[in-house]
Amino acid sequence: MRVDSLPLAPQFVDHFREEGIEELYPPQAAAVEAGVCEGDNVVAAIPTASGKTFVAELGLLTADGPGLYICPLRALAREKYEEFDALPGVDVGISTGDYDSAASDLADHDVVVATSEKVDSAIRNGADWVADLACVVVDEVHLLGEAERGPTLEVTLATLRRRAGDAQVVALSATVDNPEAVAAWLDAELVESEWRPVDLRTGVYAEASVRFDDDTELAVDGIDVDDPASEADAEATAALVRDAVANGGQALAFVRSRREAERLADRLRQAGLAEAAGIGVEAAAVAEEVRDAGGTDVGERLAESAAWGVAFHHAGLRSEHRAVVENAFRDRRLAVICATPTLAAGVNVPARRVVVRDQQRYTGTGTEWLPVLEVHQMCGRAGRPHLDPYGEAVLVGDADDRDELWTRYVEGESEAVESQLRDRAALRTHTLALVATGIAGSQAGVLDALGGTFYASRTPNPDLGGVVGDVIAELIDMDMLEPDGDGIAATPLGSQVSRQYVKPATGRDLVAGIRTAAAMDPGDVTALTALELVCSTPDMHDTYLGERERAAMYQFAREHDAEFTTGMREADDFEAWLESVKTARILAEWVEGATAEELVEGYRIGPGDLESRIERAEWLLGAAEAIADVVDVELPALESTRERLVPEGAAPDETVESVDPNS
Repeated sequence: MRVDSLPLAPQFVDHFREEGIEELYPPQAAAVEAGVCEGDNVVAAIPTASGKTFVAELGLLTADGPGLYICPLRALAREKYEEFDALPGVDVGISTGDYDSAASDLADHDVVVATSEKVDSAIRNGADWVADLACVVVDEVHLLGEAERGPTLEVTLATLRRRAGDAQVVALSATVDNPEAVAAWLDAELVESEWRPVDLRTGVYAEASVRFDDDTELAVDGIDVDDPASEADAEATAALVRDAVANGGQALAFVRSRREAERLADRLRQAGLAEAAGIGVEAAAVAEEVRDAGGTDVGERLAESAAWGVAFHHAGLRSEHRAVVENAFRDRRLAVICATPTLAAGVNVPARRVVVRDQQRYTGTGTEWLPVLEVHQMCGRAGRPHLDPYGEAVLVGDADDRDELWTRYVEGESEAVESQLRDRAALRTHTLALVATGIAGSQAGVLDALGGTFYASRTPNPDLGGVVGDVIAELIDMDMLEPDGDGIAATPLGSQVSRQYVKPATGRDLVAGIRTAAAMDPGDVTALTALELVCSTPDMHDTYLGERERAAMYQFAREHDAEFTTGMREADDFEAWLESVKTARILAEWVEGATAEELVEGYRIGPGDLESRIERAEWLLGAAEAIADVVDVELPALESTRERLVPEGAAPDETVESVDPNS
């Protein structure tokens, strides 16, 4: 099937031809046959690099009205925005922050790119524009099964289908065990395929060789058999990476932690990979781009590594640094990225060879195997269309676990997508939103609204009644819902909590903290007070508290006890509270003028961690201000601290975009 045979305007046909798209890939042709250009709902469960974005564009460009593209991450949203913005004559908007508005300006665009959290928050704030949507594209729809994001994506999709009932839905998914269930929920035609534009062979490394699933083997040279066991996996990974680069390819190496990503990059950077890949000048330029994006010790280490053609990538990096690495790798100005698994679920960074060194992660109580889907997502990055004759994915093991890795990940199927909506905290959040937005006005109305969810479609007799009743009772106790005749209604507090896009538990904690602070001696209410108030809520990320700094943080807490809304002896979980004190202390020092370099060095956090904590604190301080107004409490420290946290008119490299609560 050729592009010029599609029902596209001539300028789009010309655009795709200029992009090198003349003939459709088989999965793309199957999507056309399934009706993606005719307004029909389609679920495309196909491998990475098989043309999912083009399927999305077909739905958006042939729709009779505005379109919405929902994706899970801000970095991915930015990437898709740039792709769609290149379409001739298409007005594209992007929105990934500001959780207290309906984003009414988005109604003026032909296509809007947004995260599911942003769409959910816009709906809560009265976004009338969603009713006019003609096409809704959902990327990474398999994230319905993810505990943190899944319920929001599920309820948002159900609400969109209710509010824009005639809108076409195009859902894009990785290959999972039950795509037919997702398709049945969305009343969609299923396009399921294992076809890839570049052949992928997957294998397991052990004892200086790789056995692949196409019955071939690869001998791995350069292995030091005298390496201690603790270094064997690292050396095998380095050897596999060096071999890929020596043969003209790029490589991605996935490891379990930030520290391991940096250690592996350090091991590789002396291997002359930039020269081996013929990118010496380009790699040196990338190093300068990293330095230009902002200086910290971590950034300088990244720049030094990038100069050798090797980069590391993890959430501890500044967002600007991650973007430089991703773009440089796509442009073939870097030979290798050593990354934590988060990169696999994000932006498009294909490579000739993917090496998955670590297949287990520490969960806080022990180690467990990574989900098969997550490992397959990593492996799916192997093979660059139009650049590589093949792609290779290698799981690093040893003689003891070789068979286990083969059975689990090479032969194993990805897990089924299962709804996470039954989670009590998620139900509390979305029940409040359904009532506060007027979608439901009773327990029966909540159940009716939830009847359009994936959970309901998977359960013939969904037993949510009892749980929803309990959740409503909890929200009434929190003063967020109240009886209203024979039904229920949101209180002013509940409506504000929903609009501010914080969890009900966060809203409850903010009310308690605000009232406590208002009763304190005014001289004790400081920026630290405001920050401790928001940092101890469920919506703030924890900050790791090392054993060596615990005593110093305990002493700090004792010295500043009068400034806290929760006393040391009042904390239900003292260790978690002490972690929140650390976060508040870091942010208080930032407000007082400490530099990012000083905080990163002093508190053993990454620049990216500091970014995310500043973003969240700004959002939560704004929510606290709005909630304080509802409960009729004046607490000037909230506003003054937020203004000092991200000063108005700050330079771009001193601030960050508004945060997605789950990014």
